[in-house]
Amino acid sequence: MIKLVAIDLDGTLLNGEHIISNENKEAIKKAKEQGVKVVLCTGRPLLGMISYLEELNLRESGDYGITYNGGLVQRTDTGDVLSKTTLTKVETEEIFELSKKINVPCNFIDLENIYEPPYPEGRDSLYPTVMTALPYVPIIMEEMSGDIAINKTVFCYSQILLDEAIKNIPAYFFEKYTIMKSRPILLELMPKNVDKGTGIAVLADLLGFEASEVMSLGDEANDAAMIEYAGMGVAMGNATNEIKAMAQYITKTNEEHGVAYAIHKFVLNQ
Repeated sequence: MIKLVAIDLDGTLLNGEHIISNENKEAIKKAKEQGVKVVLCTGRPLLGMISYLEELNLRESGDYGITYNGGLVQRTDTGDVLSKTTLTKVETEEIFELSKKINVPCNFIDLENIYEPPYPEGRDSLYPTVMTALPYVPIIMEEMSGDIAINKTVFCYSQILLDEAIKNIPAYFFEKYTIMKSRPILLELMPKNVDKGTGIAVLADLLGFEASEVMSLGDEANDAAMIEYAGMGVAMGNATNEIKAMAQYITKTNEEHGVAYAIHKFVLNQ
């Protein structure tokens, strides 16, 4: 029996116009009415998905969200943090030095701000086209506070140039950090033990659920861990081949209300 449904946003719950279809809304409503926990699981900060939570009536007491790709588990009604894993100042500086070496722009994100250190000449970050929920704050690395807690860092640039730059990242960084693409133009670097699977596992443990009682739905590389963790890992019809290969089930695409289809099949038993 599925007791928790974890749903990625972009490419999964949202269609190409970043809209939640009425079919998906209705299926989520019915699942919640049956006592199932429905949790949005995203790389965004909580503020970046508030409008979707409100649209789905998922900001009541007892509702939860998994943000920063699993780095934060929060109550969605109050924003209270139940679990968090962050990068230190030293780690953030190390990642920034890497960005300079591979010549791509870098941003750091905490709970309140998106920081803009100096970008490579002529290579401004594209992150402002992706994330608008938090203010952008210029920062000089030497002036960064020693107790700063960074939830994640991102390299956001044109796909072709970013893919070429990724080839030049030393193996050391892949060993020390969790590094994954969440969009063609967006590479995310986080603490080693952070991924969506870990975030869902933390929440499931807090709620007393087993992995076998969890269904996860996703489409991109940053959803791999949540697909692997869940007893029922569901890939969208538009998912990457990697995600489809590891899933227990492939549902319809995000344009065909694939989330609703999977909820009806495995949760509502229709």
